[in-house]
Amino acid sequence: MKKILCFITLALMGTVVLAQTVTLTFTGQDAGNKYVQLDRVSVTNLTKDWQETLIWPDTTLTMQNGTGIDEISDYGSFGLSQNTPNPFNGITYVNLTVADAGTVTLDIVDGNGRIVGTCHVASLQCGTHQFRISMSAAGTYVLTARQNGKTSPIKMVCNGEGNGNGIEYAGIVGTHHGTHHGASLRCATPKSPTRGITTHPFNFGDIMKYVGFATINDTEVESLNITQAQNASQTFVLLFSSPCNGTPTITDIDGNVYNTVQIGSQCWMKENLRTTKYADNTFIPKDGSYSLTEPYRYAPDNDSLNVATYGYLYNWPAVMHGTASSSTNPSGVQGICPMGWHVPSNAEWTQLTDYVSSISEYVCGSDNSYIAKALAAATGWYTNDYTAEIECAVANDQSSNNATGFSAMPAGIYNGDYIDFSNSTFFWSSTMSDINSAYCRYLAFTTSRLLYDDQYKGRGFSVRCVRD
Repeated sequence: MKKILCFITLALMGTVVLAQTVTLTFTGQDAGNKYVQLDRVSVTNLTKDWQETLIWPDTTLTMQNGTGIDEISDYGSFGLSQNTPNPFNGITYVNLTVADAGTVTLDIVDGNGRIVGTCHVASLQCGTHQFRISMSAAGTYVLTARQNGKTSPIKMVCNGEGNGNGIEYAGIVGTHHGTHHGASLRCATPKSPTRGITTHPFNFGDIMKYVGFATINDTEVESLNITQAQNASQTFVLLFSSPCNGTPTITDIDGNVYNTVQIGSQCWMKENLRTTKYADNTFIPKDGSYSLTEPYRYAPDNDSLNVATYGYLYNWPAVMHGTASSSTNPSGVQGICPMGWHVPSNAEWTQLTDYVSSISEYVCGSDNSYIAKALAAATGWYTNDYTAEIECAVANDQSSNNATGFSAMPAGIYNGDYIDFSNSTFFWSSTMSDINSAYCRYLAFTTSRLLYDDQYKGRGFSVRCVRD
């Protein structure tokens, strides 16, 4: 059969890019080489400063070398025109010009890099064809047409109001809308995608970071991170051999059992310390006077019934148990912590905040320092009409708190008196700021960040320990 060619003059719509794809495939494995189902995979381009998240069952991400959402490849006589109208309310139309007869595939990708609509049109004749696009949710989307290795993407902005996601063939431009010979009428939204396509820019050699998340023993844990230059397609085995593996709980000398949580590469106690003794069996005096030098513990809000939920408050001398200040990571200060655990230094608290700020699921809004809700417990925080107006405040919509599992409870403080119970929580570090003060981190019911301060050593704050 003679090949049908159409010679069509097109205005260039963007730069010509001979796209080469890189496909990343991910699977999980534990320390015993057993398969681990991934809940999600975080893919970060450290060179270009973007991040994508694959949600199960998506396990594959495709990137195009040298392209991004603003680039359009016309390949001479192949390309999408800009959709009209744009922005649009649910329905818009787009024209596709093809020079060679054959099969064409169109995909719609959302802002998270997931395919939300696809269309496979067989035996499309050369010429200019129109498609009807329907989108149900507001957002910015990328529509990409592909044929025989040729690619042409455009950006579309939807304000919502559609009746679902779909791509419908409308006909050859210049004829009545309707069925074109050999073309499918309608293409459905994919139901169970296992492959994602990112619209973010990528070049061979970009430094990429890959982190997997899986639920093990009813706790979400993080895989070992992989950071490398990416130059080709690759399959990655993400290893779940984490600091908390094998230690879902820890028991102190009093017999108190604490749950643990892995956050980044650190394993933290998930609950506030409530021991009455050091690991060497030395007793910690209770309800003593305010002191910068003598160790004491205090029941939150001066009520011993609160200890089981909120732990004890301890002054800095009690936390350190005679050990000198440490600013290293790890601190090396066992202090009040059980064997195999230590008091976090200021640097270790910074490691925690830096990690949480780097994960989009843990950030509230567009400011990556707004991580307070991800660390705060989902109950117990005081709220009022004012906090209800602060979208990222700890006390606003508490049901959305605690994405990290850190479960910070508002135990208040002791400052010569018992104050701020249900309003705030302070955590000591092992790092001294001066002779009378040490560094701490804190949350309040109105805050959006994990705040940093130095406080007098005599004050009673909560304690979290980190695994050695």
